[in-house]
Formats: sequence, structure tokens, C-alpha cells
Amino acid sequence: MNRTLGRSGIEVSAVGMGCWAIGGPAWRGDDPIGWGEVDDQESIKGIHRAIDLGVNLFDTANVYGCGHSERILGRALKGKRNGIVVATKFTATFDETSRKVTGADVSPAGIKKACEESLQRLGIDSIDLYQFHSAGHDLKEAVTVRETLEELVEEGKIRTYGWSTDDPERTRLFAEGPNCTAVQQHLNVFGGNLETLQVCEELNLASLNRGPLGMGVLTGKFNRNTTLPEDDVRRSWKFDEGQRAEELTKLEAVREILTSNGRTLAQGALAWLWAKSEKTLPIPGFKSVSQVEENATAMQNGPLSTEQMHEIESVVFLAARS
Repeated sequence: MNRTLGRSGIEVSAVGMGCWAIGGPAWRGDDPIGWGEVDDQESIKGIHRAIDLGVNLFDTANVYGCGHSERILGRALKGKRNGIVVATKFTATFDETSRKVTGADVSPAGIKKACEESLQRLGIDSIDLYQFHSAGHDLKEAVTVRETLEELVEEGKIRTYGWSTDDPERTRLFAEGPNCTAVQQHLNVFGGNLETLQVCEELNLASLNRGPLGMGVLTGKFNRNTTLPEDDVRRSWKFDEGQRAEELTKLEAVREILTSNGRTLAQGALAWLWAKSEKTLPIPGFKSVSQVEENATAMQNGPLSTEQMHEIESVVFLAARS
């Protein structure tokens, strides 16, 4: 099951693997920006298993694990680069040793420096999709960022670029660049900016979907008593009240539909995204081979039906009102 990466014409698997979690712990000040401890060998095995199952799109960022995710992905892809589409991101500056974010740099020189450093960590000659990792950046300043990315295309350092933002106006601005091919937006069964998705459809951009499994909620592994480790970016989540409690209620309401045709909950959530638009490319994260297998094999059943999509829309609406 394949899709096209926007107007680039690059063919990619309908699901990609998000590589945030495999970066391991990292910090911005005292706040964790990682998903806790990780087994690097398991991460590499997971990437290899994904390739075996037909996945060719891998999405990371320089700040994930403060360089560690890129290094692990680079190790895993050594000798396996042919046909693989590598997406990474820039904006943050950090110290790899302490794994702490030190700031941000989106000056032309800063972007080009970040690109060179990502290429080195990944062990590749060109990045297939280079993404601006600053969701609400000033529009006027973003023009300079876009122009710098066009220069990187001309230099052969990157093939295409995009913006990780949920904002349709920012998406349109970047799309004015001839080599812009994607936006990375938050989108899943629980919500997201559908206007941004409409812009992707209008302008033939790929919509890479971060949080396609609700950062774990849509896998069904959490309950109202769940607590998370202190080094996990989700450590402050409370499942017995507020947004997370509402999500658990919605999940129970749609569980039967999502698990139709032998799907797991996670596979149903990915199938929902594929049915939502031909432009969607969910990029679920992973920390184990088993998670990779579950997400990759979701492609075997394909998207949900139109009838199932209508039913989910009605059920989620009613659950939200109850």
C-alpha cells in the first residue's frame, strides 16, 4: 500500500515510522522532551523489520534525543539506503552530551549548519524531506526560511521540504515554494485542523500525521489509573480528568468500529487516517519490534469504509457531548 509524497512524485509506503521515541531521554530546561529510556539495538531491529514489511518512510528530527535518533536511524540504514525516504527536521540547537536543548537558530547560516550536522549523523548525502520544526513561527521571517530551503535543494543537500505546523496560513506560505511538498500536522480520530488537511488536498501536499495514535491513547494501553515516568514527555498527563479522560471515553465509543476486520485499535486508528484523505501519511512512533509489526501490517487491511467513517464521526460527536 503506497502513496505519493505530495507534488514531489516520490513514492512512499502509506505508513511511515516516527522516530521521536527512539531518541531516548532529552530535556528542555527541567522538562522532558523524550519518551524515556530506550534500547538502541531494539530500535535498529525495529527499523529493519519495518523495511522488511514494506515501510520506506522514516521521520525523525535533529532534536529527538538531541541528535541520538538521527544517529540510530543512520546506523540502521547503513547499507539499506536504496529506496528509503528520510525525513528530518531543524530549528532547535542542543548539546548532544548533556542531551539538553540550548536554543533555536533559523538564520540561513543556522539552517545550513543544522542540515550538514543532520547529514553527518544520518550518514547520508541528501535529506529527502527537510522540515521546519517551529509550528507558530512569524510568517514574514518564515519566507527567509523557505528561501534558504530552496537554496539547499539547489545545492543538492535536500530533495524537498515542508513545515511542521497545524496552521493553514503557514502551510500556504511554504507551499509557494516550488520544492515544498509536505506539511506535518497533528491529526487523529480525536481531532486536528481539517482546514490544514484541505489545503494539502488543494495544493497537492502530503499530510504527514504526527500523533496518529494519540501519543499512545489510541492503542488502548492506558486507563484512568495510568501514570507515566518522570523522564517521559507525557509525565503530566492525568487520565482520570480533563482531555485524557474524554479521549478514553471516546475511544470506548469507537472501539468496535476501529477493531473491525480483525484490526487492533492502533491499526484501526491508522485506517481512519487513510480513509480521511488520500494525502495522509501517518507516522506512528515505536520503541519495540512488536509495535513496528502492528503498525506496518495495518497496511494489509487498508482504510476504513465510508460507512465506518460516518459512524465514527457520529459516535465521537455524541461521546463528546455526553
